[in-house]
Amino acid sequence: MMTMSLRVTVTAVWLYEKTDSGWVLAWLGILELVMRIPANLYGGALADEIDRKKLMAATQTASFLLIGVMAILEGFGALQIWHIYLITAVLASTSVLGGPARSALTARVVPRSHLMHAVATNTATMQIGSMVTPAIFFITSLTTDLTLSFGVITVIAAISMVLPMFIGIDGRAESASTGKSRLKNIVEGLKYVKSHPILPGLYLLDVGVTIVSFYRQLFPIFTDQLYKGGRGTTSLLIWANSAGGLVGSLIVMFTRDYKAKGMLVLWATLFYGVLLIFFGATTVLWTGMIVVIFLGATDAVGMTSRQAIVQLTTPDNMRGRASAAHSLAAMSANGLGQAEVGFMSDLVGADKTLYIGGVVSIVVVFLIWWLVKGVRMYRYTEVPSGAAIDDEFGYPSNQYDANEQSERDLRSLK
Repeated sequence: MMTMSLRVTVTAVWLYEKTDSGWVLAWLGILELVMRIPANLYGGALADEIDRKKLMAATQTASFLLIGVMAILEGFGALQIWHIYLITAVLASTSVLGGPARSALTARVVPRSHLMHAVATNTATMQIGSMVTPAIFFITSLTTDLTLSFGVITVIAAISMVLPMFIGIDGRAESASTGKSRLKNIVEGLKYVKSHPILPGLYLLDVGVTIVSFYRQLFPIFTDQLYKGGRGTTSLLIWANSAGGLVGSLIVMFTRDYKAKGMLVLWATLFYGVLLIFFGATTVLWTGMIVVIFLGATDAVGMTSRQAIVQLTTPDNMRGRASAAHSLAAMSANGLGQAEVGFMSDLVGADKTLYIGGVVSIVVVFLIWWLVKGVRMYRYTEVPSGAAIDDEFGYPSNQYDANEQSERDLRSLK
């Protein structure tokens, strides 16, 4: 997370300082979207076929090498806009290849009864990484160029290359998808998601809201247009968003016993839409930071709950592809949202863009609540107390496994 967050921040600041244009960042979002869609689907199929730990390590190796190239180019004063576009395009593909593997492994290392806490803890650690990166960026950006910033990212990426191999379980999925072509596995995963009573609604909710409201990679624009600030202000807003994300992760932990997980997503997204309107209306930095903290919190509650529902209602041999579909929806929405918010901020201003995003987000929440029954009806269920549990990893045994429980949840909902 530190690698990705720092890379996104440094490249966004570098581009905006060179061009003073939101359009440059918007086109970067479109480029990432185009590259991520096929890579994400392919990564989901890979995660259900090969060792997920090795897949994660390989994608982090690509980050290390390519970010290192940017550091060298910036050090020699040779870094150009097209360099960042090209490297971002490649990293957009490699980073999402490992995403489904990371998500799918979560349900393998904890028992079902602790899965909500596990997903929330995973989100919390990611937010902590995001909270640390603004301070690192601010300190390393005090130099005239951003060579030091790129160098620090390279070092962190190097550490991330080896960490996946320390996960102490078999990296392959239970009943891994073998013997079929990868294309058939991808199609099979898409059909599974389409027939699922909950996931399509959750993904449509994410897409509908994010396209009109994506703000995380566009803080340089808001810093300039709302607060007339510079790199320090951008760092503060990023920190506030990550701090809010950490709070949101903790909220999910404390709402574990709240069974209506689908409604939890809807409530969080509704408040998110309202907060966008407040964010657009702020012109004082400390007020904006408070709003961004709440934005980060509601966003994290929705994101964490969506991820947990995917894990809870999907068998392990489909979990990589279901997670890939979730990532596809999120990444597609992020790319389109970055483009939309970037373009609109140049056309009508950042404040009006956030007003529009907030209103549309609220409308989308009510449409999903009304049209997709599965989301509002889903109830989280525990593993029955009489089920036998494996001593080493806490997996249900004696024919009562996580896959069976996921299928029971779906049958009950249908």
